[in-house]
Amino acid sequence: MAAQRPEVQLPVTFFGDESFPVEWENEEEKQLFWWWDDLHCPNPLSPMFFELGGWWATCAYLYRRFGAPFGRDWKAKLINGYLFTAVVPRDPKEAAELAPYYSMVMPVYAEKGLEWWQKRLRPEIERNFEYLDTYPYDTATLPELMVLLEDAIDIQERHWRIHWILNLSQFQASLDFQAAVREVIGDVDPTLLERIMVSDSDRNWDAVHGLWELKERVKRNVVLLEAFSKETPAEILAELEKTAEGREFLRWLDEYKREFGHKALYSHEYVYPTWYENPAPIIAAIQGYLQTDYSYPEAIQRLRQDRDAAIQELLSKIPPDDARGRERVEAALHRVLQMMPLTPDHHFYIDQGTFARLRYVLLAIGRRLVEAELLDQPDDVLFLRYHELRVLAAEPSNLPNAKELVRERRAARERATAVRPRDWVGTASEWALFQEPYKTLWGYPQRFFDSLQPRQVSQRVEGIPASAGVLEGTAFVARTLEDVDALKGGEILVCRMTNPAWVIAFTKIAGLVTDSGGQLSHPAVVSREFGIPAVVGTGVATQVIRTGQRIRVNGSAGVVEILE
Repeated sequence: MAAQRPEVQLPVTFFGDESFPVEWENEEEKQLFWWWDDLHCPNPLSPMFFELGGWWATCAYLYRRFGAPFGRDWKAKLINGYLFTAVVPRDPKEAAELAPYYSMVMPVYAEKGLEWWQKRLRPEIERNFEYLDTYPYDTATLPELMVLLEDAIDIQERHWRIHWILNLSQFQASLDFQAAVREVIGDVDPTLLERIMVSDSDRNWDAVHGLWELKERVKRNVVLLEAFSKETPAEILAELEKTAEGREFLRWLDEYKREFGHKALYSHEYVYPTWYENPAPIIAAIQGYLQTDYSYPEAIQRLRQDRDAAIQELLSKIPPDDARGRERVEAALHRVLQMMPLTPDHHFYIDQGTFARLRYVLLAIGRRLVEAELLDQPDDVLFLRYHELRVLAAEPSNLPNAKELVRERRAARERATAVRPRDWVGTASEWALFQEPYKTLWGYPQRFFDSLQPRQVSQRVEGIPASAGVLEGTAFVARTLEDVDALKGGEILVCRMTNPAWVIAFTKIAGLVTDSGGQLSHPAVVSREFGIPAVVGTGVATQVIRTGQRIRVNGSAGVVEILE
């Protein structure tokens, strides 16, 4: 869908109405462009995560460290239960003065980022995880756990600072590669570059490999196959407990959980149980692998062959007599390929692993508060605010209504799930839509122009082309990751959004359609890695498409057609 700028006179404002009221703290807030962060947080947030967990908390560091001229901060606002964020622009004079500095230092990040990650930053994260994972939660007192919480908050902040170093390093390497291609070759099909900029060695693939190995263990053992013939994960786990082979498999499962289980349905929250706590998603994934006889070696080989073919196609476009041009493209290509694992790796260690560890610390505190009869269940702690938690832990009489507060906030979050958030509020300016670069990850500016048109149910759904290819098949609409358990294999998955915890679904599906996301969002990137057609950022797919319908996905054009 091409965005027709001439038809809209900017700025455009929306400050709230009866259907979607907005409370503004001041006039300055109204001047910012706030967009719904359905990329990370498509559901209503818990109070504790909004106060402690947000990635936006370290954005001032992002703009300060890199001298980024395209912003000075990134703020968050909770509107009707949902997360909206806005980038605060720099003073134009300051931005112009910083631009040369930004251009000077960013090539260093592109060149050194991977080395820093491997030799210094990842070992730092792993040491922090070891500290949190080996802490004596069962014997620690409440005061000790409250101090541990402060350590965990510090660790979370540090890890997100590392996140920005990785993010900007890879971002610059990608820009350098695209610039080299453009200058040496000229314009090329964007899907060609997308096929090249994929990772074949990272922690997400490691997790898939581990699942495949578990599946192979089951496939080779008749006792385990009998256990996995049961219908639900709970029944399978119960059956595994009954035999020596089953108990041995559970020991392998525990090893997998310790390494890959620290992730939840939605990573950017504390309220969702992780695979480490509840291995049902792992069992369901193995079930799916057995049903489709998924082959990790074949999948990774297909990815590599397609990437290598795309590289050869790109290099063949360089004029034969342009040796310097070839050298430049090949050098930029080498750097960008080295950098591609940084996206799935930072998801594994930071978005998933770090937030999971904060959940564990908070639940340990919650268990102590339940023992003291101050809360009803451990995860009630997630519906308190940070200040309230400290008050309740130290002097409960100062927060006598804690249980009632939790009940009210749980009910409010449940009510918020019925709300369909607006895409944006505030002021849509020329700078916010066309000069600030990050919101392209959410499908802007196209999504802004789409939002001005009335959305109606039709036989044609338009979105953003994310992974090339045209596919006709049966739609499967999933509201949660648990819904994916019912996939038989070969369907086209239609969902609001995916995150790294959904990677198991990609081994089953033939295509993907999402409500949210841009060309560099998680569903887009992973779809390209798995080689399946995908359209993202439709806004309405889960409302328009029904499970069982025949649909055609054109991942090159960004169009989904409902055929029946």
